[in-house]
Amino acid sequence: MMDIKFIRENPGIVRADLEKRKDSEKLEWLDDILAKDKKHRALLQESQELRRKRNEISEKINSAKKAGQDASSFIGEAKNIPKRLVEIEGEQNAIQKEIHDKLMRMPNILHESVPEGASAEDNVEVEKINRKPEFKFAPRDHGALLEMHGFADLDRAAKISGARFYFLKGALAEMELALQKYAVDFMSKRGFTLVYPPFMMNRGAYEGVTDLADFESVMYNVQPDNFYLIATSEHPLTAMYMNEILDEEKLPIRMIGISACFRREVGAHGKSDKGIWRVHQFNKIEQIIICRPEDSWKHHEELLKNAKDFFKSLGLHFRVVSICTGDIGIVAAKKYDLEVWIPSLNEYKEVVSCSNCTAYQATRLNMRYRAGKGNIMVHTLNSTCVATSRALVAILENFQNNDGSITIPKVLREYMGGRKVMGKAERAKAEKKVRKAKK
Repeated sequence: MMDIKFIRENPGIVRADLEKRKDSEKLEWLDDILAKDKKHRALLQESQELRRKRNEISEKINSAKKAGQDASSFIGEAKNIPKRLVEIEGEQNAIQKEIHDKLMRMPNILHESVPEGASAEDNVEVEKINRKPEFKFAPRDHGALLEMHGFADLDRAAKISGARFYFLKGALAEMELALQKYAVDFMSKRGFTLVYPPFMMNRGAYEGVTDLADFESVMYNVQPDNFYLIATSEHPLTAMYMNEILDEEKLPIRMIGISACFRREVGAHGKSDKGIWRVHQFNKIEQIIICRPEDSWKHHEELLKNAKDFFKSLGLHFRVVSICTGDIGIVAAKKYDLEVWIPSLNEYKEVVSCSNCTAYQATRLNMRYRAGKGNIMVHTLNSTCVATSRALVAILENFQNNDGSITIPKVLREYMGGRKVMGKAERAKAEKKVRKAKK
């Protein structure tokens, strides 16, 4: 959310940003906000003048009465002031609500480096990391591998929960836990504090971190309490400091959140979203930084480096893209995505979003820090470290062998009992070893 003072003092900057976004609706809103703000300030000035006048008349009435003079003319003059003040207050409240409602939907000011474009097709590739895998056989898609090894049961999950839920089983469930533990260890070594958040938030807190009018359609609303299941731990971790003034010496705050995430994922989806790629419930490790404004751009690159280093360590081939004006949404001032290579689709798919939200969320949350020149809004940043279900898909497809077995990435082996391979053949070998030991 932008501060009305910033819009009032910098209408040209806001207008140019909306033109860059090609957002004609918000351009109309900008004119309306400025006009209503002008009217609101005029009403404020009128009310202040009326209060001054009321005090002045009160003094005249008191003076007249003390002098034994007729004060009826002053009393008549003062009689209509309270009525007008009530009218002004009503007008001000209505105008403030209209301004606030529009400010909550106005997008953040974009960083100058954000590429212009109409859609995801115009996002700009920044770099590619790790070699693309080469297969001497036709690679299977992750759905076939799940079925081959009994790694997941989507049908029985659908029976009790509906489509896009799943039971994760056996070695893949172990790898899910391995990814979580590895990610927490990875980020803890980089100075991030592990935080396990609540999985539900009230509406007021949620409106502080995102545009609910736009985002609510993909969220689960829990009644009768009117709580929302979290879509990412970014939201509770950022909102936890709402309505607080932080000490400057405690900044930056670095947190790593671990949570289940819940998304309705409404609408039609294609082949690439089948299996466990796009689901209603998944686990994610999320990076959060809360910092001083002058430090936020270096921290944005820090978060990106963490995500790149993590996926690089898994041995997956991926690329970094800078998100364009038509695909970035309203909260971030700049966003990078990491897109991993999916062999069965012969395309890249998004696994990480890394955003600098500048003061946009902090303004909505009233989250500041004490500085020498007064209290200043902090900047908030977030980035996926790993959404485990998508990482599992990438590992299954990129590390599959001709016989269908899966080579376990080296960095995960210590979290999986030292095993190097998983799959039916590996399981049969283990069972044979157990039977032999019993003889």
